[in-house]
Amino acid sequence: MTPSSPIPVIAIDGPTASGKGTVAEKIAQRLGFHYLDSGALYRLTALSALRGKIALDNQPALARMAAELPCRFGAGQVWLAGEDVTTAIRAEAVGNAASRIAALPAVRQALVQLQLSFRQAPGLVADGRDMGTVIFPDAPLKIFLTASVEARAMRRYKQLIDKGFSANIKDLSKDLAERDARDSNRASAPLKPAQDARQLDTSSLTADQAVEQILGWYGEIGGAH
Repeated sequence: MTPSSPIPVIAIDGPTASGKGTVAEKIAQRLGFHYLDSGALYRLTALSALRGKIALDNQPALARMAAELPCRFGAGQVWLAGEDVTTAIRAEAVGNAASRIAALPAVRQALVQLQLSFRQAPGLVADGRDMGTVIFPDAPLKIFLTASVEARAMRRYKQLIDKGFSANIKDLSKDLAERDARDSNRASAPLKPAQDARQLDTSSLTADQAVEQILGWYGEIGGAH
């Protein structure tokens, strides 16, 4: 940890359903660190826009709102201004709006600043797709979680079934493969490991096994746990 950035960050990136959210939150709990679910920020912005009846092409208004989202994450829940919106941000209309908003440069820039503000003592565990490459390039520990499409499809299938939704493994596998291609090939902050990231394949690991491996690596660089 350099003098200019004394607050440590563990940046965990990876594709959809690689387990990064579960792993990141468990690590944050173990270390007593703050936790940032960066992917939820676009959904939170979209939910706020829909509720506030802000047009989804009004970049200045959306950016102002995004810069000051009163949100926090923890215990598997997402909070907006004190309200548990974990379920609300998963609505299809919110997801569609988030996809449109994510393409707006002013909103992306506002959310960069918001993400940086989560870096508070004693430390931060941040999960997403560009935490180690764009948002926290000076993070002392960068992790890139991967898993086979088959393993990720099975995880997503179990999640959906547990929540009472119907799901099809074949369709989920196809969707994940297509999303990987989109995320990896996009012009802005494509999904890729940071040059100094440690890669961890979680295909045959439990979340707890992945947590222990990452905490071990954190200990190697001088972090306490």
